Amino acid sequence: MAKTDAAPVTRLFGTDGVRGKAGTFPLDHTTVRRLGAALVRALPHGTESPHLLIGRDTRESGGWIEAELAHGAGGEGASVTSVGVVPTPAVAYLTRANAEYDAGVVISASHNPFEDNGIKVFSGRGEKFTEKVEREIEAIVADTSWTTRDGSPEEVQGAELVNDYLDHLCAVLPDPSVFKGFKLVIDCANGATTPVAPGLFRSLGFDVTVIGDQPDGRNINLACGSTHPEGLAKAVVDTGAKMGVAFDGDGDRAIFVDHKGRVVNGDAVLLMCARYLQRENRLPGNAIVATVMSNIGLEIALKHSNITIVRTPVGDKYVMEEMLAKGIALGGEQSGHVIFSEYLFTGDGLCSALNVLKAVAASGRTLADLSDDLVNYPQVLLNVRVREKVDLGTVPACAEVIANVESRVAGQGRLLVRYSGTEPLLRVMLEGRDQDEIKAWAQEIIDVVKRELA
Repeated sequence: MAKTDAAPVTRLFGTDGVRGKAGTFPLDHTTVRRLGAALVRALPHGTESPHLLIGRDTRESGGWIEAELAHGAGGEGASVTSVGVVPTPAVAYLTRANAEYDAGVVISASHNPFEDNGIKVFSGRGEKFTEKVEREIEAIVADTSWTTRDGSPEEVQGAELVNDYLDHLCAVLPDPSVFKGFKLVIDCANGATTPVAPGLFRSLGFDVTVIGDQPDGRNINLACGSTHPEGLAKAVVDTGAKMGVAFDGDGDRAIFVDHKGRVVNGDAVLLMCARYLQRENRLPGNAIVATVMSNIGLEIALKHSNITIVRTPVGDKYVMEEMLAKGIALGGEQSGHVIFSEYLFTGDGLCSALNVLKAVAASGRTLADLSDDLVNYPQVLLNVRVREKVDLGTVPACAEVIANVESRVAGQGRLLVRYSGTEPLLRVMLEGRDQDEIKAWAQEIIDVVKRELA
């Protein structure tokens, strides 16, 4: 790694990679090229010519960001293989499955609008970079003693590699015959799953209706996908489908809809899949990992099955790290990021969908029945945009209102106040027995924060 000077190091990586508005810092042309070079400099490779695998979602800015990253990496002697538009987990899997790749890079802002974009990086093991490595890359970028070299990488088109990823997914359902004619609706969010998801499910025998499959560079996540499941719910009911699944823009998360048109989130998925894996003796330690955002109802339901829950901060990389540290097979987030370590070390919406289908088939019950096993405590989540992310404990009015609400909710629910890792937002989450009551308490906090920090 290059020697760094004493200049302050700007944080580039958030909860899920580098993210921002395309064309502005840190996703301006110069910084992106510099990030490509810094990534290569930080790699613990033993060869003179490291090899990167790059994929992207459907955003109109993805092409030039990929080109700048590749040029920055090429200036450091790296070669680049581009797999084009593919889900994030495809890059993670292919990087892990092919020893020739030193790292995988995904250009995506996940569920954010098209104006945004981002850069996610995976190690040669298919794991998201640790915070330690992210800080090293940031330090290299901040080091003023070096400049990017003018050089083009040895670039190889690798679109055919995606077939290896699809073969890997097909193995999740060793006997797809039970799903022949199963009516399924999928929403591709006009994003990265569009080229692969419809064909995958049809090849397995599903009767598939597809929505959100007309990307134009600007309509990714627009009134569709996992953050907007209303269209999926309508399509499921209208077509008489047994289930629907909505992916996000980069395909690393999935939200489900049952045959009644009701949304089934990541908590319900964790519950039904944990119980399924437990019955199959594939749940080491009878434990799963979830974030602090998972409803307390999940914790209570798992206890009935003698399954414990280990909580982490928000972000699937933290879930993954805890799973690896404790040898846990299943983990995820309420938002639909679910990790099955048997298959991959990151969230994979397609893999989640196949595992949910397998759990449903094995139970002999419907998705609606299985999701009803989760009794959610009322939950309120409110956001407020802030000027800067300051320590709330240093703002007396904010500290006071948070302490007051904590005392009221003690013993009957949970309060979580945290900043978004990807946007200038403060999130206030409250769980308790009465919806109106906790909404009013959450609004108290929002009002004070808005007055002090907005």
